[in-house]
Amino acid sequence: MALSACERGSQIGTRLLVSAESLTKAAQRLILPRDALAPEYGADQISPDFKPNGSIDPAAADYLALKANGFADYRLEIGGLVERPLRLSLAELRARPSRIQITKHDCVEGWTAIGQWSGAKLSALLDEAGLRPEAKYIVFHCFDALTQTEDGPRYYESIDLIDARHPQTILAYDMNGEVLGVPHGAPLRLRVERQLGYKHAKYIRRIEAVESFDHIEGGKGGYWPDRGYEWYAGI
Repeated sequence: MALSACERGSQIGTRLLVSAESLTKAAQRLILPRDALAPEYGADQISPDFKPNGSIDPAAADYLALKANGFADYRLEIGGLVERPLRLSLAELRARPSRIQITKHDCVEGWTAIGQWSGAKLSALLDEAGLRPEAKYIVFHCFDALTQTEDGPRYYESIDLIDARHPQTILAYDMNGEVLGVPHGAPLRLRVERQLGYKHAKYIRRIEAVESFDHIEGGKGGYWPDRGYEWYAGI
């Protein structure tokens, strides 16, 4: 009976968390216009020490091979529910429409830091690929495993099309005026400035447009959401 009661309590707690997440998302989307910008800062406000977090040096063989060659052979794949799949080098990404922004990173652990990011606009890349009507989410598949082992589960995250098309959502290849370093996600990382830090996927391997998360890992839309974190981490 006690176990049964605990199970029911767990189920109720899970439903409450899902309900609270939906309420947070609905409230933010109601209050803030879709294109409302996260605060941006001056160059004199950039943090002298921007803490790298999570994975800082992926151990996967495919990543190590790319790193050894200075990422010259890196290609970003954009596929899934798109009309024109893309496979782009870093040079080709740098030639796409871009944005520079100085923003604050809010980590779920409680620390913040301000950095300058330069990168390709995700919205422009999705337009180039041509999203199919049934596409609802954009999934970022990464090279890193938080266990720092070759065969550990690789990190992934996802956002909906509203955040994907936000003007500050970019695929960053530069940080603070320099080429993005390995601890911060080289060669390419997501910046989705109205979300908490764990949504900002690093070491992006490929991007997939999907209708649902049912076929991906734990089905919750991200490495940490699969482990109990909220999928929507809007701030």
